[in-house]
Amino acid sequence: MAIEFTDANFASEVIKSDKAVLVDFWAPWCGPCKMVGPIIDKLSKDLTDVKIGKLNVDDNPNAAQEYGITSIPAMLMFKGGKVVGTAMGFSPEPKLREFINAHK
Repeated sequence: MAIEFTDANFASEVIKSDKAVLVDFWAPWCGPCKMVGPIIDKLSKDLTDVKIGKLNVDDNPNAAQEYGITSIPAMLMFKGGKVVGTAMGFSPEPKLREFINAHK
């Protein structure tokens, strides 16, 4: 299961992580986000060398605002505390896996 990122744990779980981190910015009312959710959960089990999690933008607006998230789903890949890749909208599993592997 993917990690639940929040405004409170974002710095410790994402910015200060020793591993590369994929953050799925989502909301419960977003149809494409609901389609991506199970893919994110599966990838979090398959790709153990990367930290993978979700951040609900409705409950945690600060991180979303800080990174300029204006549409969801949005996947940001972090490495060394910096954004190294961005994927917007729904992506099927092979494309997301390729995105993660290219930026870890």
